Amino acid sequence: MCGRFTLIADLMELAQRFQFDATGLTVKSAYNVAPTQDVLTVVGGDTRQGVLMRWGLIPYWAKDTSLGNRMINARAETVAEKPAFRDALRKKRCLILADGFYEWQRTRSAKRPMRAVMRSGEPFAFAGLWSTWRGTKGNRISSCSIITTVANDLLRPIHDRMPVILPKGQEEFWLDINVEDSDALTSVLTPYPAQAMEMYEVSTLVNSTGNDGPEVIARAT
Repeated sequence: MCGRFTLIADLMELAQRFQFDATGLTVKSAYNVAPTQDVLTVVGGDTRQGVLMRWGLIPYWAKDTSLGNRMINARAETVAEKPAFRDALRKKRCLILADGFYEWQRTRSAKRPMRAVMRSGEPFAFAGLWSTWRGTKGNRISSCSIITTVANDLLRPIHDRMPVILPKGQEEFWLDINVEDSDALTSVLTPYPAQAMEMYEVSTLVNSTGNDGPEVIARAT
């Protein structure tokens, strides 16, 4: 699964890299993004738009927002079948921007937090799904979920799953609102090449969502 990640890159640099309109957006560096927090996404259409969404997809048919707390991830193998995700796969896909994510390595005595990043240091995009939920009082919440797949060789010793990271060449396809073929869409939900990534141990500060500063991503000593 993917339950925590980082996005500390500059907004204007992100807008240029992922070619989206950042008008009106205010995004601060986030060293410890957790479920139910707002995350930066990119949606397609006539022009790409940067949108802040709540992490944890709330299906449009949900009675209340609590269901979203359990929908932070969608499994690539079943995403085309699950009622909470199948419509979003065909019609509401997004990029969820990040520049690192965390996993915990189990040892006999504790869990060691690890941060996975690109060797290049560049930001990247998780394959995401989104939905708009409308409450009985007219309130609207846009929310999203990160798709996961089997782990690559780098992550496998720590966890059997990893978030789907889209290569640059597949980002446009993923955002194309004219594509609704579930088989074609799920075919790109594969593990990212391990040789392009690296991982290092960080402080246990990351264990608390209240810690959200540069010290969280520092290499453990």
